[in-house]
Amino acid sequence: MAQAAAVAKPPAPPRRRRTSATPRRLPYLLIAPAAVLMLGFIAYPVLSVFYYSLQEYNPTKPWRNGFAGLDNFVRIFTDDPLFWDSLVFSAKWVFVEVGLQLLFGLALALIVNQTFVGRGLGRALVFSPWAVSGVLTSAIWVLLYNSQTGITRYLADVGIGSYGTSWLSDTGTVFWAAIVADLWRGVPFFAILILADLQSVSKDLYEAAEVDGASRIKQFWHITLPHLKDAIILSTLLRAVWEFNNVDLLYTLTGGGPAGVTTTLPLYVASTSVESHNFGYASALTTVAFVILLFCSIVYLRLSKFGGENK
Repeated sequence: MAQAAAVAKPPAPPRRRRTSATPRRLPYLLIAPAAVLMLGFIAYPVLSVFYYSLQEYNPTKPWRNGFAGLDNFVRIFTDDPLFWDSLVFSAKWVFVEVGLQLLFGLALALIVNQTFVGRGLGRALVFSPWAVSGVLTSAIWVLLYNSQTGITRYLADVGIGSYGTSWLSDTGTVFWAAIVADLWRGVPFFAILILADLQSVSKDLYEAAEVDGASRIKQFWHITLPHLKDAIILSTLLRAVWEFNNVDLLYTLTGGGPAGVTTTLPLYVASTSVESHNFGYASALTTVAFVILLFCSIVYLRLSKFGGENK
């Protein structure tokens, strides 16, 4: 009986091997050094700006340094007309620049998306300005706008305008002169992103639309544009932030002039910190600019329904 019971007893289940937690933690361990570096190089400067925005800090006047509380922010909103002027110009600059860059970038993307002889060379020429640095772009356009050797001299040779005219020193033309210079470099950014998204549009949709008798305009409006929605939203948001923070081109072309008419908020921050050494007040201006950009970005993404289904 004992032997029969021993035979009938079911075998014990196999023991589970304890899996080590190291393989699961390995990805986090690998990215930990990069995360620490990013925390140090990004988080620390941002927190420092917030800290100094509450301070009166000017190295040239150390006897006045100390905790200022919200005095810097009160001064910004109640006793600083330059802040409001620079903010209004920044909004105007961003709206015009991003709108024109999107319009021309979309047109270029649609053109180079077509099949034609030399399309590869055409795409390279269209995208090449984006590979040029901002400082070099500024240097190129400073030479082009030079009153002695630039565009205005050749226009004067054919009877358009007068010799010695400088578009960058005239308050009536400086805005559009700077707009054109930045368009040359900014349009390829939109063209690249939009063209990349155009490549993923199924040709079957266009063929079906043609069978149904849809015109090119209707195909663009009901097929191409809805497909490009997220790409357009993301690219305009990124470019708006970059244009708001544009310093190198405007600083090199105009320096904020003439008469301060091209001074953006970042240029005003740079002038306050570098030239006036008022780092506490400049930090407060930077904090205000950060809050404005954050608020506008959130509202823009909510209103545009980024990532939602296209109807």
